Amino acid sequence: MNLPFTAEQFLDVFKSYNISVWPAQIFLVLLAIFTIFLVLYKTNFSDSIITASLIFYWLWIGVVYHFMFFTKINNAAYVFSVLFVGQALLFFYYGFIKRTLHFNYHNNINRLTAIILFLYALIFYPLLGYHFTHYYPSTPTFGLPCPTTIFTFGILLLLEKPKKIIFLIPFLWSLIGFTAAIKLGIYEDFGLLAAGIITFGIMLYSK
Repeated sequence: MNLPFTAEQFLDVFKSYNISVWPAQIFLVLLAIFTIFLVLYKTNFSDSIITASLIFYWLWIGVVYHFMFFTKINNAAYVFSVLFVGQALLFFYYGFIKRTLHFNYHNNINRLTAIILFLYALIFYPLLGYHFTHYYPSTPTFGLPCPTTIFTFGILLLLEKPKKIIFLIPFLWSLIGFTAAIKLGIYEDFGLLAAGIITFGIMLYSK
């Protein structure tokens, strides 16, 4: 299937976004670090704040990136916007209405996988992007769909009682986003597909 935009147009959207929202990228990274800290050092408010951060990220991507920027070159971005906002609503429903999202840093395969995903999303993803000549501002920064979805997988792996339904949209995006790696040369997104497959596999066999 041919994409309705070129690689240059795709990277130009990142450039337009990054210039327009600066310095929000700093806040988005700091929020991720703080969220990881709250998983490691639990407080009475950790679960609520972690859930709120996930809601914020997915709303941000759905409204700010997909709706305000990506729709300029791709009509499918309207659908993507709905998906991301829908994921935020799922986090809100299970986290604040049902209150069933509880996170814990257990010493098991989930913890190890989560660490790898955090490191990839925050450190190795941008480093690989630089290696593949995706220089700022024409590069997907943290807070954009693919690195943030990888980070989300890491957080969700630390749920005490995983809700499989909240993995579906991130997993679907790991498949959609991977097309960028193939057709547009965003090779750092190979990690997105790997994160989706590994996380979904762990969730299928979790109790």
